[in-house]
Amino acid sequence: MSIPYLSRGYKDPVKLLSQLHTEPEQHWIKRGQRMVLCLFHEAAEHVLAYKDFLKKHGVRHLKVKTIEDFRGVPIISKESYLRQYPLDKLSRGGIFPEAHWDISSTSGSTGEPFYFPRRREQNLQYALTAELYLRNNFDIDKRTTLYVNCFALGVWIGGLFTYEALKLVAERGKYDLTIVNPGLNKEEIIKVVKNLGPYYDQVVIGGYPPFVKDVIDDGIGKGLNWPDYRIKLIFSAEAFSEDFRDYLYKKIGQRNIYLDSLNHYGTVDQGTLAHETPLSILIRRLALKNEKLFTSVFGSGLNKQPTLAQYIPEMFFFEIEAGGLLCSSNSGLPLVRYDLKDHGGVIGFEKMKEIFSDFGIDLFKEAKKSGIMHKVWTIPFVYVYERKDLSVSFCGANIYPETIKRLLQELDFSQTFTGKFTLLVKRDWNQDPFLEINLELKDRVLSPSPKLRKHLSQRMVDTLLKENSEYRSVYLDQKQERAIPRLEFWPYESVNFFKVGGKQKWVIS
Repeated sequence: MSIPYLSRGYKDPVKLLSQLHTEPEQHWIKRGQRMVLCLFHEAAEHVLAYKDFLKKHGVRHLKVKTIEDFRGVPIISKESYLRQYPLDKLSRGGIFPEAHWDISSTSGSTGEPFYFPRRREQNLQYALTAELYLRNNFDIDKRTTLYVNCFALGVWIGGLFTYEALKLVAERGKYDLTIVNPGLNKEEIIKVVKNLGPYYDQVVIGGYPPFVKDVIDDGIGKGLNWPDYRIKLIFSAEAFSEDFRDYLYKKIGQRNIYLDSLNHYGTVDQGTLAHETPLSILIRRLALKNEKLFTSVFGSGLNKQPTLAQYIPEMFFFEIEAGGLLCSSNSGLPLVRYDLKDHGGVIGFEKMKEIFSDFGIDLFKEAKKSGIMHKVWTIPFVYVYERKDLSVSFCGANIYPETIKRLLQELDFSQTFTGKFTLLVKRDWNQDPFLEINLELKDRVLSPSPKLRKHLSQRMVDTLLKENSEYRSVYLDQKQERAIPRLEFWPYESVNFFKVGGKQKWVIS
């Protein structure tokens, strides 16, 4: 496919990293607009499914000449597009079995799994992204680095996609970067860090947030002193709060909260779309101190904290439609104005500076004060909340996992519970609904004391009343005891709700 995006970046990531610090935002926006128009016309001509899709919607692609025209192109989704055509028709040139692919699958949690193929180009995309942040945040050009890949291996995208990208980074940049792939084996991860960690200047652990927390906690239980290993953390697959970040850094020994960790925003559909940067972490932490500022940035109250990341428009072109995120990218299956089913927003770099300035905050001064001014990128921001369907509806009130996540990180509870749980709504013998919360106990914890059970139940009610107006209405308008969550406690790694093997299922709807 002759889309000329970031060809120079592939050849010289170091130069691109310098440009991310110096080129104005408009430079990146214009390049992104050129890419997405080129992608659209290429797909319209060479992807049989997309050609048919446009024909059915009465779109003649040659009439789409400007970015304004492009914004009128119909949106595609997994349901309206990907599941309507066979894989060969969705592939460029109508070629599927004849090409060389790496294939990843969705989890199938919302239906049948969908298989997403990718080529070397997509591995290069991620390798470029990874090299940029590994140099920018972790100075891999100056430090020997052990990367412990704790993402799920197998058909899921996280583990093998990360491995492929890191191999490309290490070979192309000639970095002292070693990769080890224990996947979801906690015992093996701890052994790897203990036995190999002392040989390296730093150890990077990449994995799903709740799983990494388990590894850190289990390591302490096995006598591992995490601060000895100069740990860095890379997360993916879900949002987490700044309290969660603080919790982990107290355990592993904090050096610089803005530089030592980051979260990806990615999907199996399109790969790694964006990631946290030192500046985006600073912005989120500053916004949390002022609810009006937080609302001005994220359009919601403090009860939910979205992931805030930065992205290169020339690789992934984001748009907003009715509060939902669309993304266009040259992925294995070319996707144009693809509905990610994620709720969030896009904020320009200059617009972000302006919002903070309106509240009397100079972002550059704050970055300098935090020691990250030389790490600031001028590209736009994307923020994403948990998916709209990641909640349970209880008597008309939407209950989100975020509230419970933060509560379980409090000192009173973090010694007893892992922080993982599953929310669901059940009905009693009288067919009245009740909210059930299933909580995982830490390893070797047999049962919480009656006093702790009562304390946790009361804190959950108090926190929900404070943060969730819908729950408050249910609680006040009905008999209070019917609105009190029923807590169920399960042994560590119980197969009922906490089976090891991937992402935690926070909600069963």
